[in-house]
Amino acid sequence: MTIRTILIDDDCLVVQALETIISSKPGLAVVATGNDGNEVVTLYATHRPDIVLMDIRMAQLSGLDAARQILEHFPLARILFITTFQDDEYIAKALALGCHGYILKQNIKGILPAIEAVMNGQLVFDSNIVSRFQSQSPPKNIAHLSQRENELLHLVAEGLNNKEIAETLFLSEGTVRNYLSQLLEKLDLRDRTQLAIYYYKQ
Repeated sequence: MTIRTILIDDDCLVVQALETIISSKPGLAVVATGNDGNEVVTLYATHRPDIVLMDIRMAQLSGLDAARQILEHFPLARILFITTFQDDEYIAKALALGCHGYILKQNIKGILPAIEAVMNGQLVFDSNIVSRFQSQSPPKNIAHLSQRENELLHLVAEGLNNKEIAETLFLSEGTVRNYLSQLLEKLDLRDRTQLAIYYYKQ
């Protein structure tokens, strides 16, 4: 199975570089490119890619606004931001929209693993961003959650999928799914993305 991607960045050289990196990996393909957020909804509708890789800041329409438009029309779209900006506000907005990841362009080696992780249902954050979050808000137990629920919440926020959480906590995947359902219900949240946002806000 080939993972089909669309690249959107207002720097043509960045688009070319990313296209070269992605196309060099067997099983990955770039099906379309664009240089502004205004193009992305049309490109998505035309090509129906598996993942959109997009910059945050662009001249005509920002990546955040473009992501909002895509998700309004295609709520199951997977969007991975690749940017040079580490602003907390951008990261929070990207998560709140339901995007699947936020990595830095300078982390060239992390781009291909990030694409594959998103396809496996994980949320992906650049290691620099995770480190900054942890230094600002050290992991702590949330009082009204059990120890197991706190552990689960922390692992979801780190981007682990159910299988990885099960292996880490020595649980079955079915038990992890049950804990997740209980956690979502207790916190009145919809999905894993909202759990990650909740964790970092705490």
